[in-house]
Amino acid sequence: MRYASITERLDGLGSDKWAVHMAGRHRANAGEPLIFLSIGEPDLPPPGAVVDQAVASLRGGRTRYAPGQGEPRALKAIADHLTRRSGLEVAPTDIVYTAGTQHGLFSVMATLVEHGDEVLVPDPYYATYEGVVAGTGATFVPVPTRPEDGFHLTPEALEAAITPRSRVLLLNTPSNPTGAVLSAEELDAIGEVCERHDLWIVCDEVYAELTFDRPFSSPYDRPQLRHRTVAVASISKSHALPGFRAGWAACPPGMAPKLTLITETMLFGSQPFLADAVAVALAERHPETVAMRNAFHERAQAMVDAFAGSPAVHARMPEGGMFVMVDVRPTGLSGLDFAWRLLDECGVVVMPGESFGAGGAGHLRVALTVERDVMAEACGRIRGLAEQIAGV
Repeated sequence: MRYASITERLDGLGSDKWAVHMAGRHRANAGEPLIFLSIGEPDLPPPGAVVDQAVASLRGGRTRYAPGQGEPRALKAIADHLTRRSGLEVAPTDIVYTAGTQHGLFSVMATLVEHGDEVLVPDPYYATYEGVVAGTGATFVPVPTRPEDGFHLTPEALEAAITPRSRVLLLNTPSNPTGAVLSAEELDAIGEVCERHDLWIVCDEVYAELTFDRPFSSPYDRPQLRHRTVAVASISKSHALPGFRAGWAACPPGMAPKLTLITETMLFGSQPFLADAVAVALAERHPETVAMRNAFHERAQAMVDAFAGSPAVHARMPEGGMFVMVDVRPTGLSGLDFAWRLLDECGVVVMPGESFGAGGAGHLRVALTVERDVMAEACGRIRGLAEQIAGV
């Protein structure tokens, strides 16, 4: 039987990148004691007020079909949230409600690009981005960043990657996996390049509320860039609610009706009871979200400190997010080979840097989603294996 070509384009771009994680899950299900530092799933509790609203709305009968663009209350809450953040007016008509960031990203890409187009993506990049682009038929073009620059995209690297086929720059700030947070000045310089070459900017902002000592900035909040920027986010990470699958895309004026054509084709309407919860999540300040950000910051510093002084492994302090990039290049192993040995010999499950592009080679992406004592034990095992392999 014949299958559509999209299945060939996506082959190898899905679960293959999570092979170490899935092997760990299989072993854990068989009873093997393992420490999981592989997936960005917050371990701290979500805001009680948000969960209470979801339950109340569910019991109150908010289970019927919703408008394709989203529930009015949620659209207004998202627009108000972005208006407060930027100081620039955002209209509810410029918001499209999505089933999480992943759904939003694919929908936006399907709205903007097709066969023959190119999408530029800073490398390292989140593991699903290749599939998001390939699904549309467009070509994925990695743009190198360097560990020595904190994995920050430079205008020069972007300019060098642009061709007449380039249509979109896909940014992620704070970055998964690197933790890099782009400043307003960096975004302005990158935006100047995009303006000269008439590129859309699609910005994955799912970690926007999880910056540490560096403020969050968005190209959508820059007045000169809003007309070419789509900002995509959700409450999955910021409010520890990945299972809600509740997010949004903030668009320039006039784009939302076109984007809604795509989102409705995949999911005709959303869950009103979850939309009500999103409204509460964004309209109120929640102590749980502050505690979670502080915990990730403290854990990140503790992980960096755990590798300090080692000649075989070191970690870079992230500027945001819930991951640390751990450099194991001194061992002479790839991140993938090291991750498999770490699972087999030490019972620790991490993501190899190669799952996030060539720029992640020789690194591990380590999640900050366990308590400090468990993380300390895992770091000790990582350091011990690295120094054993390096012979130091």
